[in-house]
Amino acid sequence: MKAHQPEDRPEWDRTSEWSDIRFHRKRIKPGTMRTIHLPLLDVNLGDRWPVPVTVIHGGRPGPCITVLGGIHGDELTGPSACTHLLSNAFTDSGKPLDPATLAGTLRIVPVVNLPGYRMKSRYFPDGRDLNRQFPGDPGGSTTKRVADQIWNYLVADSDAIIDLHSAAKGRTNMPQVRVDLSHTSSYLLAKSFGIEILLDSIPPKGTLRRTANAADIPVITYEGGGADFLGDQSVKVAVHGILNSLRSMRMIPGNPQRPKFRIMASGSTWLRAAEGGLLDMFVSAGSVMREGEVVATISDPATPGMTVDIVAPEDGLIIGAATNPFTAAGMPVGHFLPISKHFALLEEQIDANGHFIVNGSLEERVWREEHEINEISLHGAWSGEDVDSEWVDSKITNEKEFEEEEAA
Repeated sequence: MKAHQPEDRPEWDRTSEWSDIRFHRKRIKPGTMRTIHLPLLDVNLGDRWPVPVTVIHGGRPGPCITVLGGIHGDELTGPSACTHLLSNAFTDSGKPLDPATLAGTLRIVPVVNLPGYRMKSRYFPDGRDLNRQFPGDPGGSTTKRVADQIWNYLVADSDAIIDLHSAAKGRTNMPQVRVDLSHTSSYLLAKSFGIEILLDSIPPKGTLRRTANAADIPVITYEGGGADFLGDQSVKVAVHGILNSLRSMRMIPGNPQRPKFRIMASGSTWLRAAEGGLLDMFVSAGSVMREGEVVATISDPATPGMTVDIVAPEDGLIIGAATNPFTAAGMPVGHFLPISKHFALLEEQIDANGHFIVNGSLEERVWREEHEINEISLHGAWSGEDVDSEWVDSKITNEKEFEEEEAA
């Protein structure tokens, strides 16, 4: 248990010296907030893609926390949540992120992948996924050069990182945190976020989370919603979770709100289409299902009158759902978390539409001690060794081709 206690850092002591900091050659004084544009490419010709980074340098000593949104340009939950946090409702005098009372330094980057955001694309202009290129290479591909710049200016000196994401095109995720629970400081950060679903996973090679953890930097990935649209619940939970983490680290005033329980899952079940055709989803991500309930039906315009049902194999929770109506036999329809033995906990937090009510999505504020939280471990394995392996993405194939060409 001792290994899971918060870290004691003398330089964060309230009586220690606290002075100006520099970010990309700009100086920020204690108790102030400043937005600085960080170029993603270090060039003299062409677009440098300057990305706004807002640095809130608190009036008191504390850690340096970095919040990133929009690493994938078409995922809008992060950009929206970060924009809310930077509004006057949070940064004015007396508000939670008031620079004068903040302890430590908070860096918020609403959109990391600026060119992808402008193109409404997950990828960079060279067709690569930024979140597979870390720690980057200053002499490599365009995206590797960008990853190197981000690593040097936003990752390497962070005490913790909260990386905000949404599901890729064709699907949506309920609010969830992804974390390597064996990395102690990341585990503590994940708990501090204050939501119920923690997915224990080691992400693919080249991801920000995996690379930063290897450098012993705590990182969690928040997932909520889907690409190209904004969900009020996903954004609200993201904002709530970030403030919760800052309260847990005593960077801002107040007590963190803790959920009634945490489900720490290291595996899941995939609901697949048995036939091809048009997919009619009856439920969405976050739906609580009883064994045998219909999740979706499949029909084919070429065979009128015939339909096939996809049902829940047992009691559980849909943590991710397909939104693309075109399907073929074997394709995933839903990402399902079996929770038969602990279903009573879910039943306490279901709304009128059968959706699980995530902590932070409502205005309710209930104080709980850590020891009052029921922690549940669901053991298993991720298909393909990654949470998202079963969701097909054609660009992954393209990236492998790029890597093979570069190696040749």
